[in-house]
Amino acid sequence: MTTFADLGLPAPVLRVLTDRGITSPFPIQTASLPDSLAGRDVLGRGRTGSGKTLAFALPVVTRLATSAARSASAGQSRRAAGRPRALILAPTRELANQIDESIAPLAQALGLKTTTIFGGVAQSRQVTALNAGVDIVIACPGRLEDLLGQRHLTLDDVEITVLDEADHMADLGFLPGVKRILDRTGSRTQRLLFSATLDNGVDVLVKRYLHQPVTHSVDDAAAPPPQMTHHILAVADKDVKKNVVHQLAQGTGRRMLFTRTKHQAKKLAKQLTAAGVPAVDLHGNLGQGARERNLAAFSSGEVKVLVATDIAARGIHVDDVELVVHVDPPAEHKAYLHRSGRTARAGSGGDVVTIMLPEERGDVRDLTRKAKITARPQDVRPGDATVTSLVGEVAPYVEYVPPAPQQQPARQGQPRRQGGRSRSGQGGSGQGGAQGGRQGSGQGGAQGGGRQGQSRGQGTGGAGQAAGQRGAARPASGGGRTAADHFPRPDGAAPRRRRRGGRGRGAGNANASAAS
Repeated sequence: MTTFADLGLPAPVLRVLTDRGITSPFPIQTASLPDSLAGRDVLGRGRTGSGKTLAFALPVVTRLATSAARSASAGQSRRAAGRPRALILAPTRELANQIDESIAPLAQALGLKTTTIFGGVAQSRQVTALNAGVDIVIACPGRLEDLLGQRHLTLDDVEITVLDEADHMADLGFLPGVKRILDRTGSRTQRLLFSATLDNGVDVLVKRYLHQPVTHSVDDAAAPPPQMTHHILAVADKDVKKNVVHQLAQGTGRRMLFTRTKHQAKKLAKQLTAAGVPAVDLHGNLGQGARERNLAAFSSGEVKVLVATDIAARGIHVDDVELVVHVDPPAEHKAYLHRSGRTARAGSGGDVVTIMLPEERGDVRDLTRKAKITARPQDVRPGDATVTSLVGEVAPYVEYVPPAPQQQPARQGQPRRQGGRSRSGQGGSGQGGAQGGRQGSGQGGAQGGGRQGQSRGQGTGGAGQAAGQRGAARPASGGGRTAADHFPRPDGAAPRRRRRGGRGRGAGNANASAAS
């Protein structure tokens, strides 16, 4: 069996892999690493969970360390302000953060610095990190183009470029921006492109920007992994559907529930939490701080249920998700495969359940045919053996209150700014607030008078959202409560209440789309 040592990786990288329990390469890594380490352009194709992140992370850090050593021996410094040497493009903020979490320990072991660039947060910390000098930039196209236009960085020194999940970038309409970014890199830049499919213009990227690429495809990306078991549960009506979904969420292992709309995701997460099944939501209406907190709660195991829209179908890589539930069947088969790919990752097994109403029977039949899966619909009700077997061990009732955003006092006369994540000492956590007038705290029951305009944000290395609040926030007891009073808000703030009086100042929300 081929080992990472056999592939010629540096000793510090091997130690990091061993410390993280990564002992042997996946097929896509074994196949592609000899070519990428040799400097060739590579086109990697494979389904989600096949190990593509390390397939490009390892050659990026190894080749940069090698070129840095050559420069050092020649008496040259290779790290300059605003001049990264590697660029990794990702379609979503979540994926950019997760790539950084994978590559940062490898980079640090070789004396390299990384930073992330994406929208939805203030750019100040991203600019600070660039000015301090970084080797590897992991970026979403939109914010990167903004900073390029403002001349906060140049791509003239980029030696290696990676496009991760290029097909998803195409689905989101990012290819024009990706082309403009690639045009700013040198023609001799090594390029690694990873994509499940080559449709929607990805093939044009390959022909235009990859020079004699070596193609590695280790599996059929258009088919589900063999370790994945599919179930179609036919329910009589929406009431039965609701009860079946609630029962499926009650297991002890991680599970992801996908809904069609952001409103449904938020509502279902609240209902489950109120029923003693801690759940968080993930969708485009959440600010970056709330998104990071919710994803961290799910990744750490603090909560076992994540309710999401298709924002999370790509780029959310959490191990040991044992069950995926399509609460609402997706519109097309590619979305089905992407959602389902959150389970049965890295060789593990997993179950995928599609809840089907009578009027959805034809759509589900077409969906499963195109997705190349075989599963017969089963008529079920709550408590049926089929449902209980998918639930497994039932988790105990938990009264869960999501953590509130941490706050730090603002510097005298100046609000603390929020920004992007930076590794190896660049950036740091950005949080804080500027508040004026008489303060009434909205943290679960403290009260005060007057108006409040408060800016607050929190994240690992920076993330933020702004909020404005009028009047006092009273304890959640007494008359006149709305339905929202019964559920903690997913971003950890106080429950929403009916507002009275004039508009508070300083209100705002730093929300942005997943693909910024």
